[in-house]
Amino acid sequence: MRMLALIRSESPNFFSSESPMLPMIRLRGIILGLSVVSLAACQVGAPNLGASVSRAGFKASYLVARVALEKGQFARAERGYASLLKRAGPLEPRIRLEYAHALLRAEKFEHASDEARVVAAQLDGPGRSAALAVQATADQEIARAAINRGVADSDAVQRLVAARSGFDELLKNHPELDPLGAMALRRETIDVELSTIN
Repeated sequence: MRMLALIRSESPNFFSSESPMLPMIRLRGIILGLSVVSLAACQVGAPNLGASVSRAGFKASYLVARVALEKGQFARAERGYASLLKRAGPLEPRIRLEYAHALLRAEKFEHASDEARVVAAQLDGPGRSAALAVQATADQEIARAAINRGVADSDAVQRLVAARSGFDELLKNHPELDPLGAMALRRETIDVELSTIN
């Protein structure tokens, strides 16, 4: 439980509105909370020194990736999470969610959407909603790029419809994950974006 001290006492700032066109998801509260609790659970009843060292190395690597993400060092965070996925075991969905978040923040929307979709299929509850937020945001950004280039097609429509569905589920089941209303705002813009394609 020592790891729980890492969770910030402030209310999590899940979404940033640094750019009016691209509010980026900052899921540190839910993701960090889920991951830290899981990582802390790994310490209980360590059977041998080798396993303890391995868990300590995993936690250290996790913290490096997490800090890189928080500091905006997205390439470093991406590499860190990709490495962690190879040995994440039961923590794989939570590490993959943070990996997807790092990809989203690095504007690698296709890859972020794919990774978040995997997590959304694996988790339920707040973890699923957090994954849907990443997936929906990535899909919306892919569609927006196509609209802006004048090449929006059926793929852009499908991505916007998927994003709308993801935002709807998130906002219905876990509205507390959108304390600043960034996801609700994104959801509202989808119908307008769809009307520019049809």
